[in-house]
Amino acid sequence: MRLLAFLATTLALMLCGPAQAQDEPWPTHPVRLVAVSGPGGNPDVMARLLAEKFTAAFGKPFVVENVPGAGGIVAANMVAKAPADGHVLMFGDSGGLAINPALNASLGYDPIRDFAPVTALVTLPTILVANPSVPAKTLPELIALIKKEPGKLSFGSAGAGSIHHLTMEIFADANGLKLLHVPYRGGSAMVNGLLTGEIQVGWSGIPNVMTLIPPGKLRAYCVSVLQRSPSLPDIPTCDELGQKGFDIATMMGLQAPAGTSPKIIARLQAETAKIMREPAMAARMTQLGMIMQEDGTANYAKFIKADMERYAQAVKKIGLQIK
Repeated sequence: MRLLAFLATTLALMLCGPAQAQDEPWPTHPVRLVAVSGPGGNPDVMARLLAEKFTAAFGKPFVVENVPGAGGIVAANMVAKAPADGHVLMFGDSGGLAINPALNASLGYDPIRDFAPVTALVTLPTILVANPSVPAKTLPELIALIKKEPGKLSFGSAGAGSIHHLTMEIFADANGLKLLHVPYRGGSAMVNGLLTGEIQVGWSGIPNVMTLIPPGKLRAYCVSVLQRSPSLPDIPTCDELGQKGFDIATMMGLQAPAGTSPKIIARLQAETAKIMREPAMAARMTQLGMIMQEDGTANYAKFIKADMERYAQAVKKIGLQIK
């Protein structure tokens, strides 16, 4: 009888143990939201918008931690090595998850192996703009002008290997253009270079230039994705103007360390989808020049892989390497 009682107790513990483990509460302490930028950068802005909502929904503080450096490499390495318990999350983008792997084979992390994609959040297109002194009024005229005087016009970027840089390199390669690249330390500095005439053209994030285009301080040609930006609906897409299939943008999303519980990820996905459907959030995204992803959870992992392949091919084609 004692043996039977012992076996029954052991079996009960074996059956209850996993269920209790699965039902363990989360979060149990503050959650760190790692933004791969300094204050004011797009990942930081998105992290702060969601931190307050997450705190209210999950009952524990969600604290934004800015970890800029090396285009997201520093933050990605930190999060990849964090405990997979749902208390460290990352707001990453195509820079750290797709562009950096194309430029550098020794990152210290693998975008597919070391992270659990939670959900895509927004797409951040860029817009091709020029100083008004550039005589070309339309995109075909701009292409013709650059071809007429190869290497004379200069373009700016937010830094070598940035989305602004690669977008122009891909655009130039597709059209047989030659321009002089002038890298700046950030998108705002690049826009200042456009305004002063230090450079002539460049692909810029929409928030940096959306108030400069209507008064004519900068001339806009086209946006880099297949749908017009809600922030500047009068500006056509490059595809509309003959650059068929031109679709380049940064995708921003939420990642967790690999091995994070699927139940935690599912809770984050459900709450994030609810938040992103709020009208106030949609209005804020438009104000920031961002395009929300309608179904951010279903295809995020596939998008990351496709993004990696696209930038790997582009970098190889133009022979770009950042050391």
